[in-house]
Amino acid sequence: MIIDLWRDLTQPDVFWQIGVLLLCLAAAWLVDRHLAQRGVSTVRALRIGQGGLQRLSFPLVALLLLALAQLLLKPWIHTRLLALALPLAASLAVIRIVFYVLRQALGKSSALAAFERLFAFVVWAVVALHIVGLLPDLIAMVEEVSFSVGKQKLNLWLVLQGLVTLLVTLVVALWLAGLVEARLARARELDANLRTVFSRLAKVALLTLSVLVGLPLVGIDLTTLSVFGGALGVGLGFGLQKIASNYVSGFIILLDRSIRIGNIISVGAERGQVTQITTRYTVLKSLSGVEALVPNEILVGSVVQNESFSDPRISVMLRVQVAYDGDVELALRLMCEAAAQQARVLSEPPPKAFLLAFKDSGMDLELCFWIGDPEKGSQQIRSDINLAILRAFVAAGIQIPYPQREVRLIGA
Repeated sequence: MIIDLWRDLTQPDVFWQIGVLLLCLAAAWLVDRHLAQRGVSTVRALRIGQGGLQRLSFPLVALLLLALAQLLLKPWIHTRLLALALPLAASLAVIRIVFYVLRQALGKSSALAAFERLFAFVVWAVVALHIVGLLPDLIAMVEEVSFSVGKQKLNLWLVLQGLVTLLVTLVVALWLAGLVEARLARARELDANLRTVFSRLAKVALLTLSVLVGLPLVGIDLTTLSVFGGALGVGLGFGLQKIASNYVSGFIILLDRSIRIGNIISVGAERGQVTQITTRYTVLKSLSGVEALVPNEILVGSVVQNESFSDPRISVMLRVQVAYDGDVELALRLMCEAAAQQARVLSEPPPKAFLLAFKDSGMDLELCFWIGDPEKGSQQIRSDINLAILRAFVAAGIQIPYPQREVRLIGA
C-alpha cells in the first residue's frame, strides 16, 4: 500500500486528489460553521443532541463527500490518497462522539480537551500505519523489547496494551462515576453530606475495579505489582501520612454530619461559612470574602464552634453605660425597643436588657437579643441598634457618661 501510495504521489493525478480532498474538507467546514451559528435549545435532551450533531458534522460530512468523490473518480484516476483520508475521517467521528459523551458525564475540562487532541493524534497514526501496512512490522519490533518483573516476562507491546486498556477502563469508570454522581444529585431525600460520601465512594470503587479488570485483560498478573504495593504502603505510612489523615478525616466529617455546607463555624483563628468540603480540606468563607482552606484533620482533632449545628439562632450582646442620675428603668426599656425595631432581630425570644454593675463613672447595662441569620454577620446589626439606642437616649435626656476625676489640693 505504501509503495502504491508513493507512486500516486509522483503522478499528476495526485493534484486532482489533493484538490478534491481540500474541496471536501472546505465544504465540511462550511457545514460545521453553519450548524455552530444556529441557536441551541434550552431543553437538556435537545441541547445534548444538537451538541452531538455539531461535534459530528465536520467528520461525517467530510466522510460522505470523500466517499462520493472516490466513487466518482475511481474509474478515471487513482484514489489511494482519498482512500487513506476515509478511515481518518471515520476515526475522527468516533473520537469526537466518545469525548462528547465524556464531557457530558465529567463536565468541561481543559485537561480532557488536551487529552482528546493527543488521543486523536495517536489513533490517526495507528490507522495510517495500518492502512499503509507498516503496523505489523512496528508491533513486531516493539515486541522484541522484553524484560522481567518478578517471575513474569513482559514486553513493551504488552505494556502498551495494558496502558491503553487501563486508560479505557479508567475513562469508563469516570463516566459511570459521573452518572452515579448526577443520579445522587437528584436524590433530594438524601442529606447533602451523604450524597457527597456515596459519590466519592462510588468513584473510588469504580476506579479500583477498572485497574483490577483492565490489567488482567491483557495478561498482566496483578501479583507482580505486590512489591510496588508494599512500597506504596510504606510511602503512605511516612511521606503521605498527613494526606491520608486528611482524606479519612474528610469522610468522617461527611459521615457524622457534624459540619455541613452552610454552617457558620469557628476553629482556631478562622471563622466563616462552610462552602465546600473536599477529601483534603474544608473551605471557610469569611464575611470579608476571604476563603480559608482548613485541613480536615484539624476539624476532627480540634474544638470547633458550630453556630448553626442544631439551631441557627445565636444571641448577640451589647453593653452601654448610663449616668447615675439617669432613669435606669427607662433606659432598659428604650434598649429593648431599639432592638425590637430591627427586622433581623427575632421576636421570640424577645430582646432583654439587664443592669450588670455599678462602675466608677456610671452603671453598666447589657442588651441581649437573638438573630436567625448568623451567616450575614453581626457588625451591621450591632451598629444599627447602637445608633437607635443613642438617638433614644438623647431624646429621653439619658446621658452616657465619660470618665471624670476630681482633684483636691490639700492645704491650698
